[in-house]
Amino acid sequence: MALFAGGRTSSTRESLAYEPVELAFGTSGLRGLVADMTDLECYLNTAGFVEFLAAQRQLEHATFCVAGDLRESTPRILRAVVRAIAGRGYGVVHCGLVPTPTLANYAFSRGAPGIMVTGSHIPADRNGIKFYKAHEEVLKPDEPGIVEAVAKVRHDIYTGRADEGLFDSAGMLRDAVELPAAADAATTAYLERYTRVFDAKALAGRKVVFYQHSAVGRDLVPALLEALGARVVPVGRSEVFVPIDSENVTEEQRAYFSRLADEHPDAFAIVSTDGDSDRPFVIDERGVFHPGDVLGVLVAQWLRADFAAFPVTTSDAVETSLNGAGVTWRHTRIGSPYVLSAMKTAVAEGAERVVGWEVNGGFMTGSELVLDGAPLPALPTRDAVLPIVVALVSAIRSGRRMSELFATLPRRFTQAGLIDDFPVQVSQRIVQRFGQDDEETRQALSGYFSPARGFGAIRSTNSLDGVRIQFDNGDIAHLRPSNNAPQFRVYSVAGTQARADEIVALAISGRDGIIRQMEGDL
Repeated sequence: MALFAGGRTSSTRESLAYEPVELAFGTSGLRGLVADMTDLECYLNTAGFVEFLAAQRQLEHATFCVAGDLRESTPRILRAVVRAIAGRGYGVVHCGLVPTPTLANYAFSRGAPGIMVTGSHIPADRNGIKFYKAHEEVLKPDEPGIVEAVAKVRHDIYTGRADEGLFDSAGMLRDAVELPAAADAATTAYLERYTRVFDAKALAGRKVVFYQHSAVGRDLVPALLEALGARVVPVGRSEVFVPIDSENVTEEQRAYFSRLADEHPDAFAIVSTDGDSDRPFVIDERGVFHPGDVLGVLVAQWLRADFAAFPVTTSDAVETSLNGAGVTWRHTRIGSPYVLSAMKTAVAEGAERVVGWEVNGGFMTGSELVLDGAPLPALPTRDAVLPIVVALVSAIRSGRRMSELFATLPRRFTQAGLIDDFPVQVSQRIVQRFGQDDEETRQALSGYFSPARGFGAIRSTNSLDGVRIQFDNGDIAHLRPSNNAPQFRVYSVAGTQARADEIVALAISGRDGIIRQMEGDL
């Protein structure tokens, strides 16, 4: 028992031998360093989410669905999550280590809330927790209420007696917690979602190389592709977590894709996903990776969407393609909650075939779609499988190779890159300084994005999310701080891949890069 002078028993907060770091919402869900995601911190946030749902009368179903990815830290965090749910008197269905959309699909079908433990694509020293209400993701308007509920739970537990609490001085559970046995129902339901729509011959005769690495869907997705008739060749399985990011494909990764294409000259495509398998990678038979924003527009067109929502960082080739197809579209801020909110509004306004996607390729459906006479229920969360399968099927049915399918889109090229360990306060000041679309701001930006660096005159800027700069020579540069990490991202659009790559390099390279110059001039 921990005692202070005078015999007073210490509180839980007073007993902690470390300084807690509170988790915060980022673009989508909670993220943090594993070192900061103690059992106590994960318990507090989960319990707060449960209390929020109860206060909102959104707990008609007394059971939560939970799942996780393949990070080393995930099982421990899952145990803390389960303990928090049970401590509030609710049951748990453990769906196992499965893709995030697999969990969401199952929870939505049951009308149950869900919790996914995943850090998505970020490095293994970090992880995250993503919350789902009974029929949708937690959206931005929900976050303040959850934060308030977490604060109340934090106060109650912190002020409780340490010797009567669940946690030791390191913030870890004193007693071992066993996870319930993993159920197969979620995986079965997810596979059936697609085998009901696409038949067993949809991919017949096509060889598909699947880059497994440490993706949680590395066995499930190949199994689905095989169920649709493909001959799947798995490669690159890793027992060490690989933080592969579909928005920041490195030169090393591009070279790897190219080697795979050389090693498998008879492959129809090379595909993969990120860590929690909600972001797709589609690589054509030549080994060329195709970004998620242009992948999204191909999928939207094949699904005959009448409305599409996507972030403002998307290539302008998407807008051109949708305009040509007569599809209504709307720009959003970056993050699935913003895309989903725009989709909900479109449904309320009468749109019937509503879709959305992010630059990372995660695809969302906001209304039930009928494909080949079979219903595909709405799945309003990022999904990697639908865009992968639709791209393959679309190419097959049109008699094209994968490279030829993507060549039907306007010839615009994109790139993205980031600066790590970039101070959040500096990021915010850059956006504030250059966020106005006026002559003074354009003149200031022209000093960095100059003719000497190959830029034309600035035509306009957009501050919907970060600072998007359009030039009269067709270049686009988009500057955006991360919402949940000390990172500064730069996106580009240009008429050639070389120029798109150059724009990003000019912005983020070393002390002479544009972003560092902006930092020095503040």
